[in-house]
Amino acid sequence: MKIDKKIIKELSDYLEEFNLTELEYTEKDTKIKVSKNNFSINRQNISDSSSVPVNNEKMEKLKSGIEITSPIIGTAYHAPEPGAKKFIEVGKKIKKGDTIMIVEAMKTMNHVPSTADGIVKEICVEDGQPVEFGQTIIVLE
Repeated sequence: MKIDKKIIKELSDYLEEFNLTELEYTEKDTKIKVSKNNFSINRQNISDSSSVPVNNEKMEKLKSGIEITSPIIGTAYHAPEPGAKKFIEVGKKIKKGDTIMIVEAMKTMNHVPSTADGIVKEICVEDGQPVEFGQTIIVLE
């Protein structure tokens, strides 16, 4: 069996372009899986800080709040359907257990509950943005 290096290179480029950690491609009898090892998203951002100016004020905001993280990998949505009212907005008071977002994984809509009471200080992901396991999705005061 001859390995097509062009496909592997293209898949590896997609990992970077779409900020993915793993990608699998199947065609007929061929199955190719490429992945990269990330320590964490926070470490990745810190290592990239040499090319991007660091906003210390924003970093301080994140440190001073309660971070709610994504329990799964998928696509984050702020509302139950397009055009509907968002689950949360900055300044809104929420209680532990309230749905803060939906993360779609494998065509299943997973409601993400808040793990704490508080006031929404910051929403860290855009609507329709891919999220990783453990990535901070909101910060509470």
